[in-house]
Parts: sequence; C-alpha cells; structure tokens
Amino acid sequence: MSRILSMRPFLVTCLGAVCTAALALSLAPTAGASAAPAPAAVPGATRTGDLPGSTQSLPVATLGAPGPHTTDRDTTTVPTPGTLGLPARTVRPFSLLGIVWDDAAAELRGRVQVRTRATGGQWSDWQDVQVHNDDAPDLGSAERHGSGVRGSTAPLWVGDSDAVQLRITPETHDRAPATVPAGLRLELVDPGRKPRSVRGAHADPPAPVGAEAVAASAANDGLAPLGATEIPALDQAASEADIAVAGGPSSAHPAIGPRPRIVTRAGWGADEHLREKAFTYTRTVRAAFVHHSGSGNNYTCDEAPALIRAMYRFHVMSNHWRDIGYNFLIDKCGTVYEGRAGGVAKPVMGAHTLGFNSDSTGIAVLGAFTDTEPPRPAIDAIARLTAWKLGLYGVDPRTMTKLLSAGGNRFPKGAKVPLHVISGHRDGFTTDCPGLHLYNKLAATRLAAAGLQGR
Repeated sequence: MSRILSMRPFLVTCLGAVCTAALALSLAPTAGASAAPAPAAVPGATRTGDLPGSTQSLPVATLGAPGPHTTDRDTTTVPTPGTLGLPARTVRPFSLLGIVWDDAAAELRGRVQVRTRATGGQWSDWQDVQVHNDDAPDLGSAERHGSGVRGSTAPLWVGDSDAVQLRITPETHDRAPATVPAGLRLELVDPGRKPRSVRGAHADPPAPVGAEAVAASAANDGLAPLGATEIPALDQAASEADIAVAGGPSSAHPAIGPRPRIVTRAGWGADEHLREKAFTYTRTVRAAFVHHSGSGNNYTCDEAPALIRAMYRFHVMSNHWRDIGYNFLIDKCGTVYEGRAGGVAKPVMGAHTLGFNSDSTGIAVLGAFTDTEPPRPAIDAIARLTAWKLGLYGVDPRTMTKLLSAGGNRFPKGAKVPLHVISGHRDGFTTDCPGLHLYNKLAATRLAAAGLQGR
C-alpha cells in the first residue's frame, strides 16, 4: 500500500482550480450557444484539448410568439406572459440537460419543462425538470470559495437527442411573476463515449493515462490493481481486511458486511482532467445519506455509465464543483459505481447533502422516486454498500448519530442534529429527495444492512 494511502484520514484543503480543463468543442455553436465557461484557472492548473464529451450553454430568454425555428404544432406550447425559455431548435447531439444560474443561494421558483427530439427521430412529450437541486457543497467549505459555484436544477437524462425546446413558468405573486435568478442558462451535455480501453471485460486492467487518472486509481490501492475497471466483491471474512485499508477502528471481531462489486471511475469512463486534482477528506464516516439523482427513470442499465459521465460533467463544468457530488451511485440494476475521487474506502468529502457533507457519505440511486417505486436490486445494493462502508468505521446501521450542521434550510449552522446512521436526504435538508417511495424503504434497509454485518 502506498505511503499516502496508509495515513490516517485528515482534512485536506482544496488546491488548484475547481476544473483543470476547458471544453474543446469540435463544431461551431448553434446561434445563441456558447461553450460552458470554465472556472478561473490558477497557476499550475493544466488544460487539455479535445476532451471526450462537451457542453452547450444556451442563454434563456423571454418567449414571445412562436418563432421561425419553432416546429411545435401543439397549441398548449404557446407561451403565456412571463414565460421564459427557448423555442424549438436543432443543436449538437446531447443526452442530459439542466438549468444553471449565477447565484448558488438563489432559488428558481416555478415550473421548468423541456421536450427533446431523439436523434433523427420524434419529439418527446413535455417533461418536468426537478427545480430544487439541494445536493451542494457546504456553505463554509473550501469548495465554495473562489470557485464560482452556481445554482442549478437537477440534471435530466433524455437520451441521444439533437433538438430541444424549453419553457419556464415562474411562480406568480399578486398576479405578477416572481423574480427569477440572474444568468439562467440551459446546459446540454454530451457524455462522450467511454474510452476504448475500458470497454468490455479485460483480463488485465489497462494502464491509466495521465497523472490525474493514475492518482484516482491509486486512491483504491489495496482494493484493486492500478487501472482496474472494477473493485471485486468479497465475502465477509475477506472484507475485514478493508478495515485496515480505510484506517478504521481495529477489532478482534469487526462487524462489516461483504464488500459489493464497485465499478471504478475508470470503469465508467471518468475524464480525470475535468475535476480538481486534490482529494478532500473528512475525519471519518458516521452516516450515509441516501438520494435519488432526480435525473429521471428513462435510462437502461447499459446507459448508466454514460449518465454518470454526463452528471459528472454537469456537476463540474456547469455547477462548478470540484468533482461529481456523490460518493457512490447505484443504477436500477443494482450496480454500484465509485463517485467522487479519493478512494471508495476513504472518508471522501462529497457535495451531496448541504450542511452535512462532513463525516458522511452520499449514495445516489439513479432515477426519481417521488411517484415511482425504486427497483428491488437498487434497494438491495444500498443495504450491501452501507453494510460494508459503515462497517469500515465501526458503525451500526441501526443506530442514531449526531452530526454538526454547517448550515442549511432546516438546521442552523452549529446545531448538533440527531440523525439515523442511514438517513434520507430530507432528514438533513427540506427537500423531497430521495422521493417518498425510496425514503419509505430506509427503515428496512437499516435492518438489512445490520444483518449483513452479522448484528
């Protein structure tokens, strides 16, 4: 094990720019489009060209009568006074979209709807975009300072598309539309293709390319070979060795669940040039917050890696975060994916639960579960992952803990808040996340995770 990874976890301050790479777009933008502006660089930051994937950033405007580019014949799409958005237009290929604005503290109050055209195909029906995106870096964290963090909706996965139409209907007060945040832009994200070296199965892992890729893979030293596309599952006896890897508490009889198979960042095709170079750790892991991604349920399990690549690009290039916000992601088939870089066994500081990112880990199930039941494989995967991850730090999934609030809309800064060790996002923040149907499964998940630990 490397000397760095054998050290006890400690808090690392941010270094460098939030994003160390600028987008290189191979095609000229559609009228009104521009490349997503990258966060300001600092001395020592590296930039590369021809990165896989791209982002189109379109300024939102007040809508009038349907313009010459509008192809929508549905009379219900004629904008009402105060409606913002974009008329139907052809754009470069994309698969995920979201709205961003300048002030991360501002709220977009109203309804956001989009419809998209499948590449070479038909227009979709109108879809709602989840307006409130409460996954964010803590207010006092280094990730907030000097990084130009933006406000945003949740990202929505729409699949391969080549045209888009947007309408935003602000809430009204005394018959007047509410004020909307400044700098509204529609972000259209092409996740890019997974690098050829990580497609399919390999007897030997491919060598990482670039210092950032080597560092991200080396953070899992002791769990998988350098460049591995997955961390293999272990039985309970073998999983006890992970406690030493994490620097967790030693015990003659550790209670830890079997380690689940985890697809690494190399496995889902992360472009490691996008994120900030440094890793950020907290002291320990005392709780797990469960989320839904809000990105919709219209994806296949084969598309999950592309969805994660798109979400990663949205979090970094559009939201201006240092990396993808979640520590882990789970698809509808129950596959677990490594999220924010720094090592799956380590206490990596995420940007998932505003106010409680310290000493916690964030797990997002890809989908939206306000009106839909979560798939059984995903629920089982939450239990397996939390039984292992919390077990590394000697935590019983059935218990309560107290976390210190860094400030949010539910608990003031400095409050010591009692929370379930496995909590839903709504337990720490006023939000619908992780959706009522997923939230209602957490009580049983706590018992299942404890059982996997042998408790």
